[in-house]
Amino acid sequence: MSNTVNPLAQLVVAAQTQPQPKRTGNFFEALSQAWASALDRQAETIQQKAATVADGGDKISDITLLTAEASKFSFMASSSNTSMSESAKALETVARKG
Repeated sequence: MSNTVNPLAQLVVAAQTQPQPKRTGNFFEALSQAWASALDRQAETIQQKAATVADGGDKISDITLLTAEASKFSFMASSSNTSMSESAKALETVARKG
């Protein structure tokens, strides 16, 4: 079984499980809200792992899990930036051709 991170799957889960604010119809706002929700959930996971370490969880496995969750967050943050900028480029191209 693979433990790879699938940012798109996390966005779908975030969109389905989080209360949705008033819809504005703006694609970029919807995309950023979905990413923000996914990143918030990952940040909460990191806080939980950090609390375990802070409360005396000094086992190598606790520290490794915290490091892995932080790396996952970093990957997700980078992916959010890439998806936002690439979506903007794609829509800009469509607008120029339309």
